[in-house]
Amino acid sequence: MYMTRRKDFSIFGSNHGYRALPLNSTDSDSARSSDDLLYYDIDNENDAQDPVASTKRLPKRRDLWWGLKLYTPNSSRFANHVHSRLLQKFPFLIEMFYWIITYLFYRMTKVVSRAVFHQDKIWEVAQQNAARILWFEQDSPFSWMFPVKEHDVQQWFMDGHQTGLTFLNRAYALIHIPGTVGFIAWYYYVAPNHSVFAVARRTLTLTNLFAFITFTFYPTMPPRLLPKRYGFLDTVRHDNAQSIWMKGEVVNSLAAMPSMHFGYAFCIGCTMLFHSGIFRRNLIKGEVRKSTFWKCFYIFMAIGYPAMVLSAIVATANHYWLDALMATVVATLAFFCNRVFLILLPLEDYLIWVLRLEKPIPSTGERFHQRGGTL
Repeated sequence: MYMTRRKDFSIFGSNHGYRALPLNSTDSDSARSSDDLLYYDIDNENDAQDPVASTKRLPKRRDLWWGLKLYTPNSSRFANHVHSRLLQKFPFLIEMFYWIITYLFYRMTKVVSRAVFHQDKIWEVAQQNAARILWFEQDSPFSWMFPVKEHDVQQWFMDGHQTGLTFLNRAYALIHIPGTVGFIAWYYYVAPNHSVFAVARRTLTLTNLFAFITFTFYPTMPPRLLPKRYGFLDTVRHDNAQSIWMKGEVVNSLAAMPSMHFGYAFCIGCTMLFHSGIFRRNLIKGEVRKSTFWKCFYIFMAIGYPAMVLSAIVATANHYWLDALMATVVATLAFFCNRVFLILLPLEDYLIWVLRLEKPIPSTGERFHQRGGTL
């Protein structure tokens, strides 16, 4: 919130002279005249309002898929309300609001899954699903895809590589949630423009929702919770490396498939690779050219972070190889389908109307590029 705040905007004071850069200075299809009324492009979830149309408070026009059009209320009349000005000052609050909603969906996976499979049977079902995964990896015709067993990886760390295992225990317990939220905040700040950031955010969110459906209807016991005859050890708790992200009723312990630890890491790694620019000849609008050092840094992070997370989830017996593989598939599918969220824009319009506020123009990249940054 602090890094992405609008420094020259006052919540309670006068804002004469303040002029927020419209999103369409970097994004396409800005409304050019009063004849355009309020034109909103379905390709751009944060299409800025045309000043002339805003003063008339004409309805927003959302052009949906298949030629459908929907007119929604114009909330610009609420721009001077205190909560609207608060959001204009700290636009990252919008991102926090939607991630709280995503977290609530995650909480529901445990509740709904228990209702579907009944409290007394869900653990049995989860263990059966885990056994099927081990069979698929070790005895099915596809076993060639998994030449190294999870148990062997854990044993290698436990036999003479305890320092590395301790690091992975703590990495598993501490990095997942803070690291992902930190990445979202960082990329909101340094992305070339909000449209680029929104693709990464929508992909992460849709990856979550795909995974939540699987958690609900295919509960899977992680290796660490399997009976002792399987030979796995819960190294994170054995090493006393637990964190607040792993305790209490807020955690769904039977959500091994797919691995969201690796799903997040894969999305972050792909974004880092894109941000390095090594596979793109031309810069996109709002982007600055990076030095060789920063390109190498992002490539290192793009490969190193997912590799570290993969090592952690297997060595600590929290996930199977197949969990990571399916997380990759789910994240890839989410990337190609991320625009599905754009059909919810009319619902957002009505929500902000009911709340009597005006959605702020995102500050993505503004201050960073004004300083001439090269990250």
